[in-house]
Amino acid sequence: MSLYVYGIARSSHPDLPEHAAGVGDPPRPVRVVSQGRIKALVSDAPEKVRPKRRDLLAHQDVLRQAGESGPVLPLRFGGVSPDDRTLLSVLADKEEYYVERLAALDGKVEYNIKATHDEDAVLYRVLSDDPALRESVEAGRRSGGGSHEDKVRLGERIAQAVQVREAHDAQLVRTSLEGLSEEVSAGPQSVGWLTNLSFLVARDRSAELVNAVDALRQEHPHLSLTVTGPLPPYSFVE
Repeated sequence: MSLYVYGIARSSHPDLPEHAAGVGDPPRPVRVVSQGRIKALVSDAPEKVRPKRRDLLAHQDVLRQAGESGPVLPLRFGGVSPDDRTLLSVLADKEEYYVERLAALDGKVEYNIKATHDEDAVLYRVLSDDPALRESVEAGRRSGGGSHEDKVRLGERIAQAVQVREAHDAQLVRTSLEGLSEEVSAGPQSVGWLTNLSFLVARDRSAELVNAVDALRQEHPHLSLTVTGPLPPYSFVE
């Protein structure tokens, strides 16, 4: 029987309540597979693991319950091992790494911050910061836009100025928040995002981070910031 793996904890970590239920329909009971100083939280895997809402929530709930009693290295949804023997081999091979990460993540949570630009607001900001560019835009409006070549050149200048601002603001977000975190992990980029960063934060400093994000919003209204957290530290586990 293949195993669904939720996360890894110290061998001394308290077990979950007997009624703890994992993924699957009906939900599979959660148990542990122990190896030396660590153990994995597992259940029998469903025949097909799919990101259905119920199973996503069950995965998160197992990690939430376990995390209330101490650090847990979370696996992302869908982690499956062929059997106990294979999982034990992995745990034995990576035991030192897992012990080190459990110590490093003790008392810490993850916050993910994504930043985007409000298009109208950033254009206003770019023109405010560059009087020459602003004058070119205003001159174009007065003349009806000028020739096609004039419009293309002006559009290229505006696009370049916005790109410079994007790079500046991506760095601004990182430098403004990284001092409140223990580690920073850059996530995958996507069209429209200036930056996608995960911050490892001491649980008792969570409010400071959220307040710092609010301050960034107030000081830079052209920035749109999305905060997700607190989360298990997914981005800080190999």
